[in-house]
Amino acid sequence: MRKILSAVNEEIEKLSECLIQQQKPDGTWHFCFENGIVIDAYVIILFRILDIQNETLIRQLHDRILGAQQRDGFWSLYADEEEGNLSATVEAYYALLYSGYSKDNEEPIQRAKSYIRSKGGLGKVTSILTKAILAATGQIKWPLSVSLIPLEILLFPNYFPINYFDFSGYSRVHLTPMLLMANRHFSVQSAHAPDLSDLKDPRFDEDEPFSREYEEMQEDIRAGQNRLIGTPRSIHESARNKAEKFMLQRIESDGTLYSYASSTILMIFALLALGYDHRHPIIMRAIQGLSEMQCRTERFITIQNSPSTVWDTALLTYALQEAGFADDHTSIQRAASYLLSRQHQKTADWSIHNPDTVPGGWGFSDTNTLNPDVDDTTAALRAIHGLSGIDRVYQESWNRGLNWVMSMQNKDGGWPAFEKDTHKEMLTWLAIDGAKFAAIDPSEADLTGRTLEYLGNFAGLDMRHAFIKRGTNWLIHHQEKDGSWYGRWGVCYIYGTWAALTGLQAVGLPVNHDAIQKGAKWLLSIQNPDGGWGESCQSDRLMRYVPLGESTPSQTAWALDALIAVHPQPTTAIDQGILRLITNLHEDDWKSSYPTGAGLPGNFYSHYHSYRYIWPLLTLSHYRMKYS
Repeated sequence: MRKILSAVNEEIEKLSECLIQQQKPDGTWHFCFENGIVIDAYVIILFRILDIQNETLIRQLHDRILGAQQRDGFWSLYADEEEGNLSATVEAYYALLYSGYSKDNEEPIQRAKSYIRSKGGLGKVTSILTKAILAATGQIKWPLSVSLIPLEILLFPNYFPINYFDFSGYSRVHLTPMLLMANRHFSVQSAHAPDLSDLKDPRFDEDEPFSREYEEMQEDIRAGQNRLIGTPRSIHESARNKAEKFMLQRIESDGTLYSYASSTILMIFALLALGYDHRHPIIMRAIQGLSEMQCRTERFITIQNSPSTVWDTALLTYALQEAGFADDHTSIQRAASYLLSRQHQKTADWSIHNPDTVPGGWGFSDTNTLNPDVDDTTAALRAIHGLSGIDRVYQESWNRGLNWVMSMQNKDGGWPAFEKDTHKEMLTWLAIDGAKFAAIDPSEADLTGRTLEYLGNFAGLDMRHAFIKRGTNWLIHHQEKDGSWYGRWGVCYIYGTWAALTGLQAVGLPVNHDAIQKGAKWLLSIQNPDGGWGESCQSDRLMRYVPLGESTPSQTAWALDALIAVHPQPTTAIDQGILRLITNLHEDDWKSSYPTGAGLPGNFYSHYHSYRYIWPLLTLSHYRMKYS
C-alpha cells in the first residue's frame, strides 16, 4: 500500500508540474482536439474552390492526410477499424487530388482508388457530411434523404407534429445549409477539380429505398406544408429567407457557425448557393475563423472541429484542485478568471424549450456564446466551486450556473447535452446515417451521471430532493442487463458506467444497491490482464461493449475512478489498475492517441490530447484522498 501511494504521489506531482508549465498567460490550456482527417479534407476542398491563397496550410494538411493512409490504401477513424472507412477514404482521396500535391498516377492515390472501388465506390458512402460535400462540389447528385425535406419545414409552428426546433441544435446548424443547397440543386467546382466519375459503380448509384417510418414522417411534412398560408412561391421565398437568417444569426465573433468547423464549411457553400460573392466579407471572416481553428503539434497541423479550450481549462482546473492546489494558487486564480469571462450571457436556442431561465451555462469553445451545454457547465462549476464560497462575483456566477443546470433536466428525469426535451423519436426516422444520434438530444447516462455527481458532491444535493430522485431513477432504469451504461459522448460503455456510478454514489444511493453492485462487477469483469481497461470505438456502432484488447489512459482512469467511488478500501484489482495507469502515462504509442471521445457513431471520433492528463490526475488524486 505504501509503495503504491508513493508512486501515486510522485505521479500526481509530475502531472501537476507539467500542467502548470503548459498553462497560458490568460489562464487557459490549449490542447489539441483531434478529429481524424475529415475537417482537414473539407478545408482543402473549400480553399481550392474559393481560391484561398494559403499554400503553406494546404500543403501541411495534405501531408497530414497522406501520412495517415494505411498500408492497404484506406483511411480509418480508429486504429482497430481493420477494414477501413469508406467515407473517410473518399474524403482523403478527394482532398489529396484537389490540393494539387498528389497526382492520380501516384502509388498512394492508386491504392486509395482500388480500395474505394472494392467497397462499391461513391454510391456506398454512408456519411451524410461526405455526401453533402460531394454533392456541393458536383461529384454526385444531392441525396434524396436531404433533397426531399422541403425548406418550408423551417416555417412550421411549434404545434405541428414536426417543428424545426424539435431537431437537436447540432443537426439544425448542419441541416439548414444542406437544405438550402439541395433545394437549389447547387454545386460549384474550380477549374482544376478532380473528376471522381471513375469511382462510381452503377450498381450502387441509386438512393436506397426509404423505410416505412421515413415515409410516415414525409406524410406529416407534406400535411404541414398544406397547412401553411400563402402562395407556394411566397411560402417558399419566406422559407428561403428564414433559412438564410437562421445561419447569419448564429455566426459567432470568429465568423464560424455555432463554433463548429463542419457547419461553417457547409454554411459557406450555402451562401454561395444563395448568390454571395466568393469574397463576401461574411465568407472571408468564416475562412479566417476556420484557419484559426488549426492545432499545431510537433508532428502535424490539423483543423479542429471545435477547439476545446473551455472544456479543457475547466476540467484541468478541477483536476489540479483535487490534486491539492488551493483556490488562491495563481494558476487556479487565472483559470477561474478566464472561466468566469466565458459564462454565457445570451438567451439563445436552448431557451426555446426552456423559457424564463436566466442564461448561465458554458460552451465547449473559447468563442462559443450561443450554444452552452450541461457537461461544460458542470465542469466549469466544479472549477469555481471553492471561489464561490469566498468571492461574491463567483458566488453569483455559481448560482446562475447551478440554476441553469437544474432547469435543463428533461421531463423524463435525465439530462441532455444542449437542449431540453428534444427527443422526438420520429426525427430519428430520417434516412440519414447517424440520425438516431444526431437528430435528437435525449437524456443520456453519461450526462445524467455527471450532472448528479456535480449536484451531489458540489451542490450538496441528494435523493431527498424530488428532482434528484427522478434523475437517479432514470439512471437505474437505463442500466444495461450486463450492469453497464451506454455513454454518448465518450467511448463508450466504460465512460457511461463511470459517469453513472460516480453520480449515483454522489447523491446517496447506497453502495450495496443492486445497480451500483452490478455496474462495479461489470467493470471488474472487463479488466484487462495488465490491470487496465480499453474499449473499442466499435462499441457505439454495434451498441454493445467491444473490448479494445489493450489499455488506454483515459478509459483506465474512468473505470478506476468509478471503482474508487464505490469501494471503501482499495482492492487488488484497483491497485493493479493504478499501477497500469501510471505505466500508461509513460508510454507514447497508438494506445495513447486512441480516440476516446465520441461525436457521431461510425462517423466522428475525437482524440482529446488533454485526456492523458485530466482523467489520470483526477483518478490518482481520488485514490490518494480516499485511501491514504
